[in-house]
Amino acid sequence: MALNLLLPFIGLLAAALLWAAGAGWLTGVTPVATAFAPLATGEALLQLVQGRDLWEHVLMSLQRVAVGLVIALVLGIPLGVLTGLSPLFSRTTTPLFQFARMISPLSWMPIAVMVLGVGDAPVYFLLAFAAVWPILLNTASGVAQLDRNWLLLARSLSATRRETIVHVILPGITAHILTGVRLAIGIIWIVLVPAEMLGVSAGLGYFILDSRDRLAYSDLMAAILVIGFLGYLLDHLARSLHRRWLHA
Repeated sequence: MALNLLLPFIGLLAAALLWAAGAGWLTGVTPVATAFAPLATGEALLQLVQGRDLWEHVLMSLQRVAVGLVIALVLGIPLGVLTGLSPLFSRTTTPLFQFARMISPLSWMPIAVMVLGVGDAPVYFLLAFAAVWPILLNTASGVAQLDRNWLLLARSLSATRRETIVHVILPGITAHILTGVRLAIGIIWIVLVPAEMLGVSAGLGYFILDSRDRLAYSDLMAAILVIGFLGYLLDHLARSLHRRWLHA
């Protein structure tokens, strides 16, 4: 038991030692690598968390993640339910959905800026586009695996289509939706940083660009650690929510 608790810390310690060794070796090649070392990064991180600027960027990024995820849910769940319920709609749209899913969201960046302008709108579009596919496909998969006897029971009780969807289908596929949400959060978090380099003035992606322009490489590395920690935390929350639902 104690060993299981220690193993994650051993892994993190090994990664830190490799990081320090790599930074030390690179310092002999390029002196600027000193700023990327663990000690310099730790000092920069300590200063950043004690100030306000980093937290403002974090809050803005989390806000964009929330908005992008909500848009993806609003679009993905209804389309997923329709795909799972209607064989005709499924056969008509599945090739299109699979085709669009394989297009990198970042490839839409120039078009998003041209159409939506500079600011939050293109970022929301890119995040929602990235997140909608896992939600849609997992929702459709949940509907397809739903026990048809439930639907027959609802029909025998004269339930309307809306009542069947709200009281039978959605509760029956919640675990699948939560799986899609977890996958969507992971994809959103990966797309977020480059998306926030689209002319916005706040966010973790902007902070990384700004740190690079200021030659504040220790701040840049500290921001990378913050991104990793927040991504891990979001995934942990999504996993916990999914686990709680399964054991409710």
